[in-house]
Amino acid sequence: MGESSGGGVLPTPESTSIEVMAHLKAGKCTTVELIGHYLRVLETTGRDLGAAVEVHSDSALAAAQESDARRASGKPLGKLEGVPFTAKMNISTAEGTTDAASGMLRGFKANEDSTAVARLRAEGAILVGKSNCDEFAMGASNESSHHGVVHNPWDRDRVPGGSSGGAAALAGSFGWAFHLGSDTGGSIRQPAAFCGATGLKPTWGRVSRRGLVAFGSSLDQIGPLTRDARDAQLVLSVMEGGDPLDATSQDFDSVKTPTETSAETISMKRIGLVSEGLTDAIDPEIRQRALEVTEQLKNMGHEVVEVSLSTLSKANACYQVIATAEASSNLARFDGIHTGQRVESEDLEELYSKSRRQGFGAEVRRRIMLGTFVLSSGYIDAYYGKAQQVRHEIRQEILSALDTVDSLMMPVSPFAPFKIGERVSDPLALYACDILTVTANLAGVPAVAIPCGFDSGGLPIGLQWMGKHGDDHRLLDLATSLQDQDDAWRGLPPGGSQ
Repeated sequence: MGESSGGGVLPTPESTSIEVMAHLKAGKCTTVELIGHYLRVLETTGRDLGAAVEVHSDSALAAAQESDARRASGKPLGKLEGVPFTAKMNISTAEGTTDAASGMLRGFKANEDSTAVARLRAEGAILVGKSNCDEFAMGASNESSHHGVVHNPWDRDRVPGGSSGGAAALAGSFGWAFHLGSDTGGSIRQPAAFCGATGLKPTWGRVSRRGLVAFGSSLDQIGPLTRDARDAQLVLSVMEGGDPLDATSQDFDSVKTPTETSAETISMKRIGLVSEGLTDAIDPEIRQRALEVTEQLKNMGHEVVEVSLSTLSKANACYQVIATAEASSNLARFDGIHTGQRVESEDLEELYSKSRRQGFGAEVRRRIMLGTFVLSSGYIDAYYGKAQQVRHEIRQEILSALDTVDSLMMPVSPFAPFKIGERVSDPLALYACDILTVTANLAGVPAVAIPCGFDSGGLPIGLQWMGKHGDDHRLLDLATSLQDQDDAWRGLPPGGSQ
């Protein structure tokens, strides 16, 4: 605990959002004091890590004052009353810019909230800033951002993962807040694993994508990066549900509220350990930790059986074809004329060409060109059409496996967080980060990643569980039951926060 500048007692740095709300309810500090301190964290630690791009001090403090006034007057409080949160730079917000970390959208102001952000604010959550990410969410290391590299809070010479690296670095370095990211091929789960945070990729369609700058529309999903699974479940319960402004969104039955979770209520008793996630391609320490977790699960009363997903070896190639094809189509709308990068020219074609060449970074240009190629006449059947067939095979195999077990477990990343600059010049090495995460996106199923300890170098290790369509809350119940065992499951080393 620590005193705020106003005299109140602030929560401990590793406190979850739910614990922060209890702290505020008990009157130990005001919302203004809490938000004021968190804004200072963003301006110091957040900026130092390269994780915080924008800090919305004026609007956040105004919202905090309104929250204190509601509390003082006895008016109904929201489900997330007084909790700070950030949104990734590709998620639109009324304040600040939504440039997707790209020069092509430099200075773009959406001037309205995405549906997810609007729903969170309606329940009392307070937007405090925007987090850094790979350009247009295309990357696994957060090194391609127009706003610079993000550093891993556990080792600042290493990457935080991507593309939601800024959100994960914030979640892994300080508590209190939750952070919105997007997951197209692992962009929430992989950085969560690298930074010791909890990350959820919801079932595709569970959370409205209105206001999300599109990368791969059949793969993208907004989700939370949090301190623990209880926070993630609460945030999801506020964001989820059909949206008339997003025809792909839908309603799912919610299982329970986060506070109802207990060891007795966990319904995911039969867990499938994916054998392809434990091959020699996976770092030995990560493999060993997965096997140790298997024994822990058995001791907790779970049945763990080995499950084979033979299509896992095809998943990354399939994903790269489909994701780049959809990226090529989605990014065709950015012409360099209406916002961001623009090269003056009297020739319209030259204006488009030069503006796009200068506005888009190298990784985005690479994916646009790959996507254009796989959709081109004479190649679309051989590449895009074939990839869609493989995607169907992957989806069917995962769903069949989930008919025999309640969830599928495997590591998030095949290796620990790597050094900044180590893979950025080798696209194939960078794309290898996705080999264990893209399956959930291709199948549209939910997946949660949680910390499960540390390697010999003190770097976080993460494991993930996939469930059936709509099983998001059941997965989070399972994750909560594990995190209630010890601090390692919450991304904390022995003895408390880092």
